[in-house]
Amino acid sequence: MADVPNKGTNKVVDLSHHNGNVNLTKAAESLIGVIQKATQGESFVDPTFKKNRQKALDAGLLFGAYHFGTGASGVSQAQHFLETVGDIEKTVLVLDFEDNHAGTSMTLEEARAFVTHIKGQTGRFPGLYSGHTIKQALGTSVDPVLSQCWFWLAQYGPTPVVPPCWKKWTMWQYTDGALGPTPHEVPGIGRCDRDLFNGADKDLKAFWGT
Repeated sequence: MADVPNKGTNKVVDLSHHNGNVNLTKAAESLIGVIQKATQGESFVDPTFKKNRQKALDAGLLFGAYHFGTGASGVSQAQHFLETVGDIEKTVLVLDFEDNHAGTSMTLEEARAFVTHIKGQTGRFPGLYSGHTIKQALGTSVDPVLSQCWFWLAQYGPTPVVPPCWKKWTMWQYTDGALGPTPHEVPGIGRCDRDLFNGADKDLKAFWGT
């Protein structure tokens, strides 16, 4: 399997409880940032969120949080997300917009309500993570609300294909730890979701607000 194209900084991973017990002190030897699942729907909180946040900060890693959207009030989900995250200073925020195989999926209207509420409460739009789901939902159209989010592409092929709604990808999840180009693993974590940032190390740190 081919290595991921040299298109940016390959020093970000995203985690959830599915990754189990991770050693982020070890992972910090090869990473700059971690984006951890915080919430899903209107009430679920990832059981590893607080623990991994502390591990990441103790290891000197940049930290971000994402919310897995479901078919429910976008505003209610955004409130739940912000309440769980708490301190958002220097914390990257993301909406995970993908098919929900365990229930109803978030609609475009709910996604717009979610990101608009985040913007109203924090002063900035969150990132939007998606792959085929957003491509199918938007087609070739440009959404005036969602286009204000920075775009995190999920695509496990050799070439990133960005929907017309965005001019570029800010991050690209190129593997889930099994599919997609290599490398798939990170010391201290093992196989995991790995992400390219569209820029150099200094650009990544500036993007994160550090």
